[in-house]
Amino acid sequence: MRLPLRFFIGIFALTLIPDVGWAHAFLEHAEPAVGSRINISPTEVRIWFTERLEPVLSRIQVFDAANSEVDKRNVHIDGSNPALLEVALSPLPPGKYRVVWRVVSVDTHVTTGDFTFILAP
Repeated sequence: MRLPLRFFIGIFALTLIPDVGWAHAFLEHAEPAVGSRINISPTEVRIWFTERLEPVLSRIQVFDAANSEVDKRNVHIDGSNPALLEVALSPLPPGKYRVVWRVVSVDTHVTTGDFTFILAP
């Protein structure tokens, strides 16, 4: 069986396409951990993603049980890791907290998500 020349040209053309624009930035892990129960108030929330992020277009917000934002609104990308997004926190009282994130990876794909953690008394 002979394959047409078009088949081989198509396969060759696919190998020339650069490896960009195909992935999204998904949450890899976080501190505090997703769904965790912790005993000490964290000083920040840190989320690692699977892709590099666009700093101006990415954010984290942290809300308490009354849906009040409790972060310091100083979201930034870590200087040594372009896939790490951070926001500082003031000391938190015990309770359940919800972390909401929206990021844009360098390939311009938007991903969003949220998770909770509990600060035990």
